[in-house]
Amino acid sequence: MIQIKRSFVVLLLLVTGTFTYAQTSGYHLTNTFHIKSSGGFDYITVDTASDRLYVSHGTQVNIVNKSTGDSISVIKTVKDVHGIALVHALGKGYISNGSSNSVLVFDLKTNKVLAHVPTGKFSDGIFYDTFSKKIISCNGMSKNMTVIDPVSDKVAATIQLSGWPETATSDGAGKIYVNNAEKSEIDVIDAKTYKIIHRWPIAPAKGPSGLAIDRNSMRLFAGCDNKLLAVVNARNGKVITTLPIGDGCDAVGFDKKMKMVFSSNGEGTLTVIKEASADKFSVIENVKTKKGARTIAVDQLTHKLYLPTGEFKPGDTTERPKILPGTFQVLVFSK
Repeated sequence: MIQIKRSFVVLLLLVTGTFTYAQTSGYHLTNTFHIKSSGGFDYITVDTASDRLYVSHGTQVNIVNKSTGDSISVIKTVKDVHGIALVHALGKGYISNGSSNSVLVFDLKTNKVLAHVPTGKFSDGIFYDTFSKKIISCNGMSKNMTVIDPVSDKVAATIQLSGWPETATSDGAGKIYVNNAEKSEIDVIDAKTYKIIHRWPIAPAKGPSGLAIDRNSMRLFAGCDNKLLAVVNARNGKVITTLPIGDGCDAVGFDKKMKMVFSSNGEGTLTVIKEASADKFSVIENVKTKKGARTIAVDQLTHKLYLPTGEFKPGDTTERPKILPGTFQVLVFSK
């Protein structure tokens, strides 16, 4: 009789989908945009105010239609491209140019280059802070951040850190958060004074790279090198929980309406995490993507996900394998 009851319980759990491994997120590959140009890649930015997707690739930014993948324009740069930030109120875009130690400014309508703003060494992650109305560049090799005034395109401040800054975001209310990868912490910066006001360790997570925020629940999501995603209280720095993710995460996305967190993992998986409440998170699924798809952009309107990658030489096990010429692509995932 006991065995029969146990069998019934197991059957009931399977039918209701209570087991975590029985759940699915519904995300699947719906399109692939092929971009036949050479070079590596890094961040990707989706524009919710237009039909444009900005893709970093080699020494240029490819602008494609985010629905069809059709080419719209190309912005050429001198050095390696990493991130793209948009300031619609001023009609400008900003491109971090890594080893050129600068940020390129372009016109959102014509895509013409307007200026080059000097930064610290190796301008990498970049974003627009809606509170201070400033562009923030994370400069890895000089371990600092450059604050750019988009009205004048001049440097407004330099924020010195104790380690390599990977990605930054803000709460839109006066706090800027940056992943200090070298120190395995999140540094908090006052967006008025540009001074560091907190240094929050995120152990057991190590080497944070991707970073996103839920401004409603005030939770930070840091994707880390040791295959963990740390959920951190953006008010006090408390680590709420850590969740398992795939290997090689370089970016984290968050869908505000769906309450979903996404870790894009270079191993070729997309970890989908559900935010049930401010303190309750669970891994729903690890969706198969492709090797190298380590960064991501989330369209908050269509809820589509964009992940750049390519084809690689068989047997290349290096951390950043070179893409085979003519194989660069953007994977599109939808529900």
